[in-house]
Amino acid sequence: MNKKKNIEAQFYVLRTILAISIALAIAFVIVFLITDTPFSALKDFLLGPVMTKRRIGNIVEVTTPLLFVGTGVCLIFSTNQTNMAVEGGFFLGAVGASFTASQFTLMAGFHAVLSVVAGGALGALACFIPAILFVKFEAKPVVSSIMVNNICLYMGLAVINHIIFDPQAGYLASEKFKQTAKIPKILAGTNVHLGIIIGIAVIVLSYLYLYKSKYGYEIRVVGNNADFAKYSGIPVNKVILSAQILGGMLAGIGGAIEVLGMYNRFQYQSLTNHGFDGILVGIIARYNPKFVPFTALFLAYIKVGADVMQRTNNVPIELVSIIQGIIIMLVVAERFLYKLKHKKIVATAQRELAQQEVA
Repeated sequence: MNKKKNIEAQFYVLRTILAISIALAIAFVIVFLITDTPFSALKDFLLGPVMTKRRIGNIVEVTTPLLFVGTGVCLIFSTNQTNMAVEGGFFLGAVGASFTASQFTLMAGFHAVLSVVAGGALGALACFIPAILFVKFEAKPVVSSIMVNNICLYMGLAVINHIIFDPQAGYLASEKFKQTAKIPKILAGTNVHLGIIIGIAVIVLSYLYLYKSKYGYEIRVVGNNADFAKYSGIPVNKVILSAQILGGMLAGIGGAIEVLGMYNRFQYQSLTNHGFDGILVGIIARYNPKFVPFTALFLAYIKVGADVMQRTNNVPIELVSIIQGIIIMLVVAERFLYKLKHKKIVATAQRELAQQEVA
């Protein structure tokens, strides 16, 4: 059994590496077809993100919110619930933090904490709705959560554009955040802020919770086999709800820390795609928080690389979306390399039986 699990883990890693390689290969072909300077474009894509301190800072800046959302996805999807409301949770988290940061005057530190807590609470609410609909009415979360994302978007915009709107901004944006609510920068010459350290701490705590605690064990058992979990006395519905709430809270905290660390006011007018990027991060990480930093860093790197390539070679940044889509399709495709994996499992089992007969 252990050998079978090891083989499956090895093939998951192989499948992920091949998926990324195929996606990058297709991206390279597209670059060669649409630009007259393909080698310069590829150089900027692959090496551009690490050529200057500012661009390295950009990688860390893009990575930071993905740590929170990716970890939230690990908790949510570990219960075998495809709750995509992390996208709406991230957006509402940013709205909640913006409201608190712009409308209250509190002492430094406490003001930032309160704003982040407000964001986390709204993020939890966003993911709770599809979860309770599933538990009470068996509504498929993959459908209801997409609807919830739209509700979060328009409710958030109503708050920004009609309650905390700043007419002096010159565009649709909230009032400026109070300085006491801002997340402090930690690297001069960049926008890298304290959120990256908080994100790493969240990952460590989430890993310990999911893999070293009783509650995390219940989450994983429910995700593997809900019927067995119920038969074993695990409160399945309670576990599902708690995981969705915790995951949504992390997504909301990510949204809060993103706006408080990167901007002076809320200025989004659509969903940001941080939640969907977080789902990709969670999928590649196999819903294990300890792999989230690496997958988040990889996604951030290709995003910054595509941005550099677009600015220097006029290659569309939508290339990143192509890469992400191909990676998702191949990583989640259970039949990809299935025959090869099955042959290896069978061969291993036959060798073990032969050794037992000899003994």
